[in-house]
Amino acid sequence: MVAQREWFEKDYYKVLGVNKSATDSEVTRAYRKLAKKYHPDANPGSDERFKEISGAYDVLGDAAKRKEYDEVRRLSRSHLGGFGDHGAGGEAGFNFKLDDLGDLLGDLFSKGSRPSRGSGPQRGADLEAELHLSFEDAVNGVTTSVNVTSDARCHICLGSGAAPGGTHTCARCGGTGAVDDNQGLFSLTMPCPECGGSGVKIDRPCGACRGTGVERRSRQVRVRIPAGVEPGQRIRIKGRGASGRNNGPPGDLYVRVHVAKHRHFGRKGRDLTLDVPVTFPEAALGAEITVPTLGKPVTLRVPQGTSSGKVFRVRGHGVPSSNSAAAGDLLVRVHIAVPNKLSSEETTAVEALSKVLRGSPRRYLDWNDKTGGDQ
Repeated sequence: MVAQREWFEKDYYKVLGVNKSATDSEVTRAYRKLAKKYHPDANPGSDERFKEISGAYDVLGDAAKRKEYDEVRRLSRSHLGGFGDHGAGGEAGFNFKLDDLGDLLGDLFSKGSRPSRGSGPQRGADLEAELHLSFEDAVNGVTTSVNVTSDARCHICLGSGAAPGGTHTCARCGGTGAVDDNQGLFSLTMPCPECGGSGVKIDRPCGACRGTGVERRSRQVRVRIPAGVEPGQRIRIKGRGASGRNNGPPGDLYVRVHVAKHRHFGRKGRDLTLDVPVTFPEAALGAEITVPTLGKPVTLRVPQGTSSGKVFRVRGHGVPSSNSAAAGDLLVRVHIAVPNKLSSEETTAVEALSKVLRGSPRRYLDWNDKTGGDQ
């Protein structure tokens, strides 16, 4: 079991605001909600809180890590009776300060592995990549590829770090990679200090990677972008980061999404926005107009007497959802288009209309009224 000191000190379930019995989907939903709220791009100054949330999800969002975390927490409580003061009515009990407990358990778990830290399995680094999407691909979702240059498993030794036939079984652990370490209160199985937990000793290192088990190369990673991804959002792809050393697990890949602007449409969350010009007769008399969507055009009814700036909602024609939630809406704002030039026929028609209109719309304003304004 590979444990970190922080596992004893922090309650990751409390960080994400979920119960210990929460399902994987509930943990993911809680993380996405908090990550969106405390992302530094949306909430400047929240970097530490965002790192804390990401660290908690890095453990609870991985089934294997979550199982180890729960077991470590259970063992520490069962052996020490919990993390706080114990005993009632003056009875003796364990009384550890949290820092002392972290130091104690951290030393126990790291003992034996320090001398061979460089030779034991090590998790690969997390990587970041940038992805530029069109407006349509971000709205509808897309499967694409990103180029990543990083450490990858050596193609010769396949990550072992040894040349073919250049190993022998570790004599101390008999090839199991682990030894027992009795610490009184604890009886722990620790990585073998001789082989670093690999179970073998290297006689001849791999010449291609010089015994590291990894090599630097470029690769393409397939990425599935969900429908409705937002600009600046980071997509986590488990296990596609840098390769681990000495057969350690790979890191994760984080893809930051950039979205191009659309020529006509804007976006507000799950809703799309669109400005549409209408003529004065259409606004005054009412009309049915055709407006574009990201799919097929739709017909919109403009009621009689519509004023410029009026917003109409076309339901279900906004940003689709990657889950079972309904798609957003299309918000159409109409504005009355005034031509720059009029033909003689148009001028005559407008002048005739002006004569029959009943007064100016400004007739209710009294420009000489001094009683209005700020009080």
